Amino acid sequence: METIFALASAPGTAGVAVIRISGPEAFAICKALTGRAPKVGEVSLRWLRNAEDAVLDQALVLSFAASASFTGENIVEFQTHGSRAVVDAVLREIEATGLARPAEAGEFTRRALENDRLDLAQVEGLGALIEAETEAQRVQAMRVFTGYLGQKVDRWRADLLRAAALIEATLDFADEEVPVDVGAEVSALLTGVTAEFTSEIDGSYIAERIRDGFEVAILGRPNAGKSTLLNAMAGREAALTSEIAGTTRDVIEVRMDVRGLAVTFLDTAGLRDPEDTLEKMGIARAKARAEAADLRVYLLSDPDEVPEIELGADDIVLEGKADLIGRNAGAVSGKTGAGVDTLLSQVADLLSDRVAGAGLATHARHRLAMIAAMEALALARIEVEAGAERGDLAAEHLRTALRSLDALIGRVDVEAVLGEIFSSFCIGK
Repeated sequence: METIFALASAPGTAGVAVIRISGPEAFAICKALTGRAPKVGEVSLRWLRNAEDAVLDQALVLSFAASASFTGENIVEFQTHGSRAVVDAVLREIEATGLARPAEAGEFTRRALENDRLDLAQVEGLGALIEAETEAQRVQAMRVFTGYLGQKVDRWRADLLRAAALIEATLDFADEEVPVDVGAEVSALLTGVTAEFTSEIDGSYIAERIRDGFEVAILGRPNAGKSTLLNAMAGREAALTSEIAGTTRDVIEVRMDVRGLAVTFLDTAGLRDPEDTLEKMGIARAKARAEAADLRVYLLSDPDEVPEIELGADDIVLEGKADLIGRNAGAVSGKTGAGVDTLLSQVADLLSDRVAGAGLATHARHRLAMIAAMEALALARIEVEAGAERGDLAAEHLRTALRSLDALIGRVDVEAVLGEIFSSFCIGK
């Protein structure tokens, strides 16, 4: 492969910048800039110079052998001072050697995948880790990046290979008088793996919400205090407020970190019989977003009000404008802040209960692969129960399930998804 290089730290002024070089010419480039090739695993402070022997910067130089590097290739990293001028000068000099080219987005990680340093699920976990905004996202991404999903897939794969081997053995001895009854053990293996598939598929929906963030819709009649409440939670004027009913026409979104969870609060148009076409569109959009949201907070304008939208068991109903009704129990006020912390705590509790059921599969791609594998296992079970003479069909369905698992972690059929995955990576990763 060609040797590649890039700035691996964030662009802009900083105390330290990290420039990464990966490939067969990495050590030769280090020698060109520092005067000598690094020893494997060496960490040293050196002067970086250009072809005219002018000093570019003093850098901490780290070297990694292919067997111990992130990409599976020889790597050299220069930790330079973080000014843009220094970084640009060093990058220019690396390119001027003619031994390397600038890396593309995600190319270092792609080489780690191609050199079996990471599986595809770990690559996706790394991407999620880079993008993580909250503690829950960090924890979830780290579990995937460290290989937990791959380990679970390997365990499922071992059970299915055992089942396939038992069936194949039956086929091998089909013409001999050898009493081989493997049906019970094969069925037990398929039952166990299917149960784990079901649990992981169910948990994948919550895992996706942790990664992408939850949505909480704030609903109520016009002038119920929805926009004022949103502003109070956001700590800024995110939404316009007015005494004029129907001020909010579109859905206004504010993303927050609520006890380690990424939550987007939605301020919606007041629910009533619309007075004009624009308000009608706003109300229709509010209802659609509310139905799709993970949780709804409905603000009552008076205690006897019947909510204008069907609510779920977990949805929160409070009286709005607690400052005007003179009590705080069961009410909230964005104007004074009364009940806001309690509301946020209640939202956090409800969403945290759901998070407890999250699985390791964090992408729709993971879920679809497991669903395909589970469907193949269901067909295999039918053939196993039909008797030993249908063993060849059962074995073929098991092979289909195994191919689906291999696709999940990138052993087969990955080219179609690589472009989409790596498009979200930065250049230096």
